[in-house]
Amino acid sequence: MGTHSNEQDDRMRLEAAFDQFNAISGELITAYRQLEVQVVQLNAQLEESNRQLRLQLERNAALAERLGLLLSALPAGVVEVSPEGEITHLNPAAEVWLGTTVLGQPWSTVASHFKPTDVAEVYTCDTLARPCRLTLQNQDLPAQGGSIVLIHDMTRQYELTCELGRQQKLAAMGGMAASLAHQLRTPLATAMLYTANLKRDGLSHEERERFVDKSLSRMKALEGLIQNMLGFVRGQVGERERLPVVALFEEVCQVIEPQCRGKAVSFECRCDADAADAVLGDRKALQGGLLNLLENALHYCPEGGRVGFSLERHGESLCCSIEDDGPGIAPEAFEHVFEPFFTTRSGGTGLGLAIVKRLAEELGGTVSCGNRPEGGARFELCLPAV
Repeated sequence: MGTHSNEQDDRMRLEAAFDQFNAISGELITAYRQLEVQVVQLNAQLEESNRQLRLQLERNAALAERLGLLLSALPAGVVEVSPEGEITHLNPAAEVWLGTTVLGQPWSTVASHFKPTDVAEVYTCDTLARPCRLTLQNQDLPAQGGSIVLIHDMTRQYELTCELGRQQKLAAMGGMAASLAHQLRTPLATAMLYTANLKRDGLSHEERERFVDKSLSRMKALEGLIQNMLGFVRGQVGERERLPVVALFEEVCQVIEPQCRGKAVSFECRCDADAADAVLGDRKALQGGLLNLLENALHYCPEGGRVGFSLERHGESLCCSIEDDGPGIAPEAFEHVFEPFFTTRSGGTGLGLAIVKRLAEELGGTVSCGNRPEGGARFELCLPAV
């Protein structure tokens, strides 16, 4: 009886073990099938990643090919500089200018051969076979370090600019010669007419003296025109000296005041500068420039009108202002006021204001003009204070 009971217990344990084994086998089969599904999904994802990577590689290869062709065809020179400052790559244009021997050399050594010219950011290079005008542009590469240097050849543009400047000078000289001939013709013709009258028979002593005086006055007008012309061409600035502006202002006032009084024009002068204020310039030229502006104002000012002359300091500049009660400047004349031989005055040479503009530029200052709201013109000459 006991033996039968033990066999039954063993059978039951064996059946339980088989049931447990079957359950575990089922779970393993299910897990295996899930793994198979995951493997299939991972294989698909891997294949897609490989496909995207191949596409990216193909695009990068095409981009690299295009960049290579672009660098080869680029007329500008491209120099690649390593983070250590050494030249690691040159495109063909850069090789033409620098040669392949510079590879591996420090860029600072090569750059020392580029010398600045009179044009900003334009250089010449003393190692080139022919003289060139080049510009350098440096672009840092923050991701990988180092930099890219672009070299542009500006030689042709420089030559064209020089040629354009020569053509403009020739055109200006032609226009100036035509204007000068026009200005000389009138007083010369008048002088010739008066001189021809001296040949007439029966001239009285008084008539002969009158014709001589008129001829001489026309000759003096010609001489003044030629002197103005020479002054404009040569420039009016001689040896520069330190000029106290208050004393200069008072000297000019003393010269112009009698002329205003003779024309019955009120002259108002105001000086707001300090006795220590000064400019650097040529006394005679600066005095002549201010008198040109004042005499121009006096010419257009009607009898009983006013000419104003003031001096004040604006920051680092000393400015003289000249005002009048005349008709002002016509709108169409504004852009021509300071041009040589442009004038609206009868008998004027058109050089006075042009000389003032040249004087201001040579002394590092400016001259400007405008119309006053209450009527009349206003000119301002500003020079840097010493």
